Amino acid sequence: MSEAKTYRTLMFSENAPGVGLVRLNRPEQLNAIDVPMVGELTDLFASLSQNEAIHVVILTGEGRGFCSGADLREVVSPANQAAFADPESFLRLAQERYASLILGLRNLPQPVIAAVNGPAAGAGFALALASDVRIASPEAYFVASFINIGLSGGELGTSYFLPRLVGLSRASEILLTGRKVSAAEAEGMGLVNRVVSRETLLDEAVALACKMTGKSVGGLKLTKRVLERNIDAPSLAAAVDLENRNQAMLVFSGDFGRLIVPFAKTPRPDQREG
Repeated sequence: MSEAKTYRTLMFSENAPGVGLVRLNRPEQLNAIDVPMVGELTDLFASLSQNEAIHVVILTGEGRGFCSGADLREVVSPANQAAFADPESFLRLAQERYASLILGLRNLPQPVIAAVNGPAAGAGFALALASDVRIASPEAYFVASFINIGLSGGELGTSYFLPRLVGLSRASEILLTGRKVSAAEAEGMGLVNRVVSRETLLDEAVALACKMTGKSVGGLKLTKRVLERNIDAPSLAAAVDLENRNQAMLVFSGDFGRLIVPFAKTPRPDQREG
């Protein structure tokens, strides 16, 4: 077995069999994303996409923050001034690099659970939105902070994910005002699945992940894929067609035949003795 790779801005471990735990690890900066973290997350997501031993991924932050967004102190440092030479340079050297993180996370074949343990602002908010399931502690809050620094509120996929989670009207208010959304409010509007104590947050995320790892690997992957594709399906017929093809593949995967054996051994109600 190859030695696990170590990172400077991240920590990765297999927290339970088949469950990969990714911790953003810049706690003094509330896990703000700097250039090294962009590179390390890109590398880790690429590695996870090929890792057949990891079936579910949990994403959380070290310390009291989930992720406070891009490290703006680094953004305005002289070392990064080349990105601000002109719009083309900014697009190539900054914008597309950060956006690739969201695509990399979303393209993981494994379900991703965001365990939001504190502030999720800007790019951190986007990472939470790009996850498949969100669990939060009461200390968590969500901010689409882009508009607060003169940018569009639609950034890093927020204008795609947020309306699909909470509806266009609520998404419009959140993106246009840049206000904080508390964990309790986020739960009420369906932005997070549930709120649990900070002390039990990771345990809850792992327990949920273990419920998933108890299912077939193919079933997990194709369920994630069908949800992602069918949210934008052009018609019910197109959605059902994709479901049909997925089921036809999984019936012959081996897991289906094994898992229905107990049902074959159970008498039908009309065959049971009175």
